[in-house]
Amino acid sequence: MNQEIPQFKANFYKALAHPMRIRILEVLCEGDRNVNELQTILGSEGSAVSQQLAVLRSKNVVYGIKEGTTVIYSLRDPLIKDMLAITKQIFDNHLVDAISLLEVIRKEP
Repeated sequence: MNQEIPQFKANFYKALAHPMRIRILEVLCEGDRNVNELQTILGSEGSAVSQQLAVLRSKNVVYGIKEGTTVIYSLRDPLIKDMLAITKQIFDNHLVDAISLLEVIRKEP
């Protein structure tokens, strides 16, 4: 069996395995941004944002284009936006299940 696809998937999901990287991607879903803009939106230090962008770049999830002295970051694939939306729907489904379970527990004597 071809191991390239499972390996790609594993590396891709490893790149997403940090809350700040997810937030960066969510912000980039709204449009391209530079490090300073991301830092302001995320309320985080520039070095932390830069470190997480480096991981996302190394895994080919985002790319940067230099404009003068500034690098503008973009999603490499627009399907990332869909993936994040689906992930949110999965979270919502789990939340609905948890709420339903709590309601059942509350009704027990």
